[in-house]
Amino acid sequence: MLALSHYNSSASPLLSPVSNDSGEKVEAAVVVEGLSQQGNFTSVEPTTSGVIMVILSMTLGIISNTVAIIILANAYSLQRRRSKATFLLFATSLVITDFMGHVILGALVLRLYLSGGVHPEDFSSSDGMCQFLGGSMVFFGLCPLFMGCAMAAERCLGVTKPLLHSSLVTTTRAKICLSVIWLAALCVAMLPCFQLGSYTYQDPGTWCFIKVLSDTEAVDVAFVVLFSGLGLTSLAVSLVCNTISGLTLVLARLRRKPGSHHSAKSHDIEMVVQLVGIMVTSCICWSPLLIFGLMSVTRSYTGSIGEDLSSYKILMVMGVRLATWNQILDPWVYILLRRTVLRKIYLIAKCQAGLRGNIFGRWEPTSFASSEKNEVNQV
Repeated sequence: MLALSHYNSSASPLLSPVSNDSGEKVEAAVVVEGLSQQGNFTSVEPTTSGVIMVILSMTLGIISNTVAIIILANAYSLQRRRSKATFLLFATSLVITDFMGHVILGALVLRLYLSGGVHPEDFSSSDGMCQFLGGSMVFFGLCPLFMGCAMAAERCLGVTKPLLHSSLVTTTRAKICLSVIWLAALCVAMLPCFQLGSYTYQDPGTWCFIKVLSDTEAVDVAFVVLFSGLGLTSLAVSLVCNTISGLTLVLARLRRKPGSHHSAKSHDIEMVVQLVGIMVTSCICWSPLLIFGLMSVTRSYTGSIGEDLSSYKILMVMGVRLATWNQILDPWVYILLRRTVLRKIYLIAKCQAGLRGNIFGRWEPTSFASSEKNEVNQV
């Protein structure tokens, strides 16, 4: 959603024409060197291409999330399994949260672009809009990570301890868990309201985030450590839980005796595959911003950022650009990694690799449908 426009140094109004006098040449060279060391060539004037990128990104995100919400809502209304219904409740809530975050953040960034952005000398100021934009980034950043972690933990329990899962996990408790996640993310986002951290405008003046690059204090460091720590911990827990779930399903498939009923249900496979997709997407999109934020605030607080300030500004812009794509890519996990699509992918892969005589040939192409049918008949 963010775009940078740069001044052409040769046409900068700050540089006066260089005459033949050697003293003026030296003075102009000093000016050029000073500007290059500051790395302050970033203009806050919005470009047409930047505005178009924001609009296209918002449109793509709205369409993707809308399609995913329709698919998940329809599947939830038709679902009779409690375990699958709980997963779909979490997934639908995740996509709705992504949708709201994409619309709110995109609208605010677009407004800043159209208004000309904030000038560098005003970056240290923090008005109401900056507070809301920064808080929204923290809130809508933590919610998907928390939900992905909760979904991975729920599926890990359902795959490894199905009886315990059936007695503990209910729709009511899932709704309570979602409420706790939203409340926890909101509490973290509102910490600057109690002087525990602060939000400021970030280069190039079209977005707000936690203060990480200049005039950082101990509370700013603590705030960034809390935000990044919670995000990275959620990703780590998701990785562990999804790994355990995946290995459990693979081992159950390999240990199945010929002619016996399918031990790994198709809906379990589908849900774990979708969770892996969510985890990979979140890791790629959010890890850079979480890590770059920690690096920036640490070096800024210790005063060692020095000449690398412009580099860290670029890293932060790259990080937030990747983070915004998480809300666009998440819905496609549910759109593409459905049972019917997975079955077609398996059939194509089997034909290409010639797995008929292999041990993985035990995974019949009809397993996605047959196991579901058997379970419904048993009910």
